[in-house]
Amino acid sequence: MSAELYSSGLKGLFATFTLGDSTSTARQALSLLLLIRTFVTGLGALGLFAYQIYSGNTVPATPMALVFIGIFISVSLGAWRLSSIRVVKTTELFAHLMVDVLFLVLVLITVGGASNPLISYLLVLLAVGAIFLTRTQANLFAMGCILVYTLFILADLRTDNEDSDPMMSFQLHLVGMWAIFVVCAILISVFVTRMASQIRERELTLAQSRENEMRNEQLVAIGTLAAGTAHALGTPLSTMSVLLMEMDKLSVEEVGSEELKEDISILRQQVQRCKNSLNQLTSYYNKEFDTADDKVALQEFVTGIKDYITNIHPSANIAFIINGPDKEFAIARDPNINHALINIIENGIKAANTETRVVFRVLGNPADTLEISVQDDGPGVPDQVMEKMGEPFISTREDSMGLGIYLANATLQKAGGSIEMFNRKTGGAQTVIRLPVNSASGPVTGV
Repeated sequence: MSAELYSSGLKGLFATFTLGDSTSTARQALSLLLLIRTFVTGLGALGLFAYQIYSGNTVPATPMALVFIGIFISVSLGAWRLSSIRVVKTTELFAHLMVDVLFLVLVLITVGGASNPLISYLLVLLAVGAIFLTRTQANLFAMGCILVYTLFILADLRTDNEDSDPMMSFQLHLVGMWAIFVVCAILISVFVTRMASQIRERELTLAQSRENEMRNEQLVAIGTLAAGTAHALGTPLSTMSVLLMEMDKLSVEEVGSEELKEDISILRQQVQRCKNSLNQLTSYYNKEFDTADDKVALQEFVTGIKDYITNIHPSANIAFIINGPDKEFAIARDPNINHALINIIENGIKAANTETRVVFRVLGNPADTLEISVQDDGPGVPDQVMEKMGEPFISTREDSMGLGIYLANATLQKAGGSIEMFNRKTGGAQTVIRLPVNSASGPVTGV
């Protein structure tokens, strides 16, 4: 291990330790552990030097040199690992803690055994493990540390008993140190681990809150942009609609050909569709929807979605299926849900090679969840895109803005639902939507 590698690794170590929340907890813990290992090694070297001077005893040079070389190599490798972009896992941290215990055992075997004050360093390692490891790993590490201390105590007691009885008081001192260590180890393992778990849960909750806040801000920005765009498009669309209406009244002779006459008619229909979408957008914010009283039967809900899709995509091979006997189940009428579902179905149609299936199921007894599964037989979604699916401006198509799944996900989460997307083993992609239904939206007839 070269000095340059060690130097660059230490720079990565200190840089990682000062990054704060921008790095993972395990990475910060490993950085902290390596700094502690380096600091304690320096203190240990000074302590051994003082021990030889004041006690007159000689410390075995070869074993201690091997220990210091091993520590140097371990710190260098750890610092080099921190310079990598790969995620540091708690299993790596657990392994590094066990390496620290191994080095400490070698030092205790060489100098002093259980009477070596450095044995208390186990408590420091226990505290680090209790805070940063998982509960299972922390408990295993605590049991390992207790076992190490116990074996050294038993070895010292056996040696003292073979020598003479006047050491009884020192034996009791060692036993007391061992008992205190066991109690401290248990307390750290139980209470600090619990506190660390609560802190991690709180950090996760705060991170989710920040994520939701950022998503809401993005939605507000998109909504503001949509409102401005709707206002800007209103006048041009009205002008085109009037002109196309007049052109549609012209005869084939006046237009020039039957094909051009049909193109004008189609263009007029598409412009009218744009106007209807803008009117729906503006009317939604001008109308108050009472979801407790305004309900729609599942069959009617499916029929409305089906009619819209078939009108917009008349050539699409799409099947709408309702599984389950309760076809009269009622759900809240929400145009946002309709729009989200239509976006997802249209994505399936565009991705499909031959067929798209939309399956509706009512789950639970009593029924409390509506599951909608959109399946296509297309090429599926690439893994790198699947990982980011649900983020704004992420799409598999060049002609898409990448907002459909993002807005659908936000809408469904706001309604208390969920959306899941995955590639099927038989080929193609599948999107599963689950919407909760409260008891007020139970089975109805004649809706």
